[in-house]
Amino acid sequence: MSKEYKLVHIEKPEEAAWGIIGGGLSAFNIKQVGDNNFERLCYAIQNDEDEIVGGILGEIYWGWLYVDLLWVKEEFRGQGYGHQLLTKLEDEARQRDAKHAYLDTFSFQVPDFYKDHGYEVFGELDNFPPGHQRYFFRKEL
Repeated sequence: MSKEYKLVHIEKPEEAAWGIIGGGLSAFNIKQVGDNNFERLCYAIQNDEDEIVGGILGEIYWGWLYVDLLWVKEEFRGQGYGHQLLTKLEDEARQRDAKHAYLDTFSFQVPDFYKDHGYEVFGELDNFPPGHQRYFFRKEL
């Protein structure tokens, strides 16, 4: 006798389903191309009270650095913190044998910042979000 399965909506996938679905896909990928040697990286800018006022999150797998998030609190922008964070993340990725980097950003999130750091656009989605573009960048480390 076969089991019946149903399609359901999960309200908060990060609490229940995310790990199962992501883990299943990860296991499939490893079977196809081998271990991805996944590592997470995170650097933060903190004030004297240990409050985080900026930071960068990245992931390394299959020799690529993915720059996931970069944010600096508004009053600290333009002081070189973004540059320091991106440079530190790239340097650490190189030490961990990453040879390439990629990221995505929006037209309202200063894409020229990444161009100034040697990233080049390899893809673009127009009108995403409406009135803006989403850019995909890559760089050889």
